[in-house]
Parts: sequence; C-alpha cells; structure tokens
Amino acid sequence: MQEEHPMSLSAELRAFYDRRQEQIPADIREIMNRAGRELAESGQADRALTVGAQAPGFRLPSAIGPTVALDTLLVEGPVVLTFYRGAWCPYCNIALRSLQQHHDAIAARGARLAAVSPQIPDESLSLTEKHQLAFHVLSDVGSDTAKQYGLAFDLPDDLAAVYDKLGFDLQRVNGGHARTLPLPATYVIDGSGTIRWAFVDTDYTKRAEPADILTALDELR
Repeated sequence: MQEEHPMSLSAELRAFYDRRQEQIPADIREIMNRAGRELAESGQADRALTVGAQAPGFRLPSAIGPTVALDTLLVEGPVVLTFYRGAWCPYCNIALRSLQQHHDAIAARGARLAAVSPQIPDESLSLTEKHQLAFHVLSDVGSDTAKQYGLAFDLPDDLAAVYDKLGFDLQRVNGGHARTLPLPATYVIDGSGTIRWAFVDTDYTKRAEPADILTALDELR
C-alpha cells in the first residue's frame, strides 16, 4: 500500500481558491482581482521588514490570557510570528489550522509560535476555541504592530463595500478600524530579535509553507 503524503498548504489553498472562484459573482470577482493587482503594484510588500531587520517589539492582548510581549517570548528561544487578516478570512483559517498541525514540530525546535491579527480579543478567542489552537493568538487592534512591520494597508472603497456586502462586519471585529488589514506575513525571529527568515505576499490566498518555516528554524540550530 502506497504511503499517503499530506497536501501542502499551498496546494490546499489553491484548491480552495479554485472552488471559491466558482461561487463568487463575476462583478465581485473583478473588484477583488483589481484590488489585488493594485496592492501588488503598490510596492507594499517591498516596504515590509525582511531578513536582517530587527523585529519591532510589541505587547499585545492574548485571546486566552494576559498580554504577550515579543521580548518575553524570545527569552525562551526563536519566535515564529505570523500576521493574518482575521477569522472571517477562509484562507487565514486554513493557514492557521496548518500551523496548528505543525505546532509540535515547531515547539520541538525550541521555538514559540504567535499569530497576530487586527481583530478584537473576543474574535480571537472564538477562533482559538473553534480550531483548538495551542499557540498565542494576539489582537493588534488598530494594526499598530503591523504598521511597524510595514504590513498594514487600507482597503480600497469598492473592496471594503464588497466585504460589507458579504457580511464580514470588519467595523465590529476590528474594533472600529474596518479598513486597515495586514499583508499575510510570517517571520522567523532569532533570540537576538533579528529576522532570519521572512515570507510576505500581497496575495492573501498565499501563505508561508510550514515546511519552509521548519527548515528556517533548523538553520538557526
């Protein structure tokens, strides 16, 4: 019997994207695609922090406990820091579930995992419970931390209207900061606070592959 290999995250995201496109009306799809092209052409990804930069510190509320500081996490070893848009984003949910599946492997390498979004803590708590996430899920309301990493951007008017129409209610879940979201990004930060590996993409349907994260952690050892 041939051994089954789990689907890569990129393949899972692509399969979901292909199914999703069939469900989205053409006019909405065009608005989404145009906004995506404009964001890619804006140079936003090039302005984000990357390898060699010092990771900005933060202290953010956790979904399940007290505030969490980057400095505190780094005391225990490297940190895998991932930014996602929110629980309303199906691509984020797929990516976070994949990180949970690889959490033991990340921890075995002495690293801590933290996920950051602009959602209010109540939304982060619901997400944590739904997917049984064992890592820190942090609330960056107002996206101040995302701005320090060069990841925050504002939705264009027509795409914001589409999200409202789809019932995402970003005004509520983002604590009054409905228009500002982070680019999907994942960083591996070493004990000195230096970014040693980075994934940043303006395309929210693409995320860091867990296998690549594990390789980056192995290279720190």
